Amino acid sequence: MTLSPSSDPLKFAYWVPNVSGGLVVSTIEQRTNHTPDYNIETAQIAEQVGFDYALTQVRYLASYGADAQHESVSFSLGLLSKTEKLKVIAAVHPGQWPPTILAKLGATAQELYDNRLCLNVVSGWFKDEYTKLGLPWLDHEERYRRAEEFIDVLRGLWAQDDFTYRGDFYRTRDVTFRPAPKFAPEIFQGGNSTSARAMAGRVSDWYFMNGGSIEKTAEQVQDVGAQAATNGRDIKFGLNGFAVVRDTEEEAVAVVEEIIAKADVEKVNNFGTAVKQAGAATADKKGMWADSEFKDLVQYNDGFRTGLIGTPQQVAERIIEYRKVGVNLMLLCFLHVKEDVERFGRDVIPLIRELEIKEGVEPSPEFLQVPVGV
Repeated sequence: MTLSPSSDPLKFAYWVPNVSGGLVVSTIEQRTNHTPDYNIETAQIAEQVGFDYALTQVRYLASYGADAQHESVSFSLGLLSKTEKLKVIAAVHPGQWPPTILAKLGATAQELYDNRLCLNVVSGWFKDEYTKLGLPWLDHEERYRRAEEFIDVLRGLWAQDDFTYRGDFYRTRDVTFRPAPKFAPEIFQGGNSTSARAMAGRVSDWYFMNGGSIEKTAEQVQDVGAQAATNGRDIKFGLNGFAVVRDTEEEAVAVVEEIIAKADVEKVNNFGTAVKQAGAATADKKGMWADSEFKDLVQYNDGFRTGLIGTPQQVAERIIEYRKVGVNLMLLCFLHVKEDVERFGRDVIPLIRELEIKEGVEPSPEFLQVPVGV
C-alpha cells in the first residue's frame, strides 16, 4: 500500500511526565522526573528535534504509581510560555471542569500562546478520584454523553454569539465571549468502546487509540473514519506507543524485558482492577484495556503493543506501516523521557521523513531545512 501524495507528514507527540513515577509502573531506573524545570527543558528539546505536540496527563489523586501530580491545564500553560512552536494538549475531565470556564480559559490561552493550546477530553475511568473529590460519578454511557455535551459547549462558546445550550448536563443562555479565538483549540479524545467511537465520529478532531497491532489499529481507523464521514466530518488518528530505540534490537528488547521483570506488581494489579471497569461497563464488553494483560498494563495505554522496539531503522519502518493504515500522529512514551525524546528526534524522525518521501508524501518545510542526522 502506497501513501497518497497528498498525505500530510506524520506528526509526533510525547507524554509529558507531569506526574511522578515516570511512564512505566516499574522499579527500573528512570531518569525522568515531574518537576517543572525538567519538563520545560524536555519541551524545548522536543520542539527543536521535530515533535509537534506534548500531552499532559490529568491526575488529582495518587493512582497507577503517580503519588504526586501537577494539574494538567496550568502545567500546559507553563510549557506553552517556555516554548515557541510546540502545541500542548491538556487532558481535562468533564465533571471536574465547567465547560464555560474552560472555554474562556482556552480562548485567552490561544491569544497568549499563538493558538498552540489543545484539549484532550477524557470521559473518565478513575471512580475514586470523583467520589473522593465529592463529584458525581456517572456510569459509562452517561460519561460519554456528558463528554459530548462538554465539547458541544466549548465549540459553541468559541464560535457563536449569544450562545444558548440546553443539554442534560450543561446549560447556557445568550453567552457571547470576547475575544473569540481565531482558531479553536483542537479537540482530542480517546476510548475504545462503541460509545467512544461514535462520539469521536460526531464531534472530535482527533481520536487517540491505545497501543495495538497494525490490524487492530486499521480496524479502528476504518470504523471511526466511516462514522465521521457519515456525519460529514473528517477526523485524524493518534496512536499510543512506547518507544525503545537502541543501537541494536537486542539492547532494546532487553530494556523492555527488564521493565516488565521489575514491575511494581501491587500497583499494576490495582490499576488493572480499576480500569477493567471501562470494558465491563459497556454492553458489548469493549473499552480501554478490556483485553490488556499484566505486561501491557505496566505501561500507560498498552504502549508495548505497538512494537516500537529496536534500532532507529526498525522503529522508523514500523511507524511507517502504521502510517499506511491511517495513523496521523504517534503519541510516544519513553523510559528516560528527556534523553529519549532527543534521541528519537535526532535518529528516528529523519528516517521517517526519508521513508515518507519514498512513499509519496510531500516533505515538511522543517525537514527540508534541517540536514538529516542533525
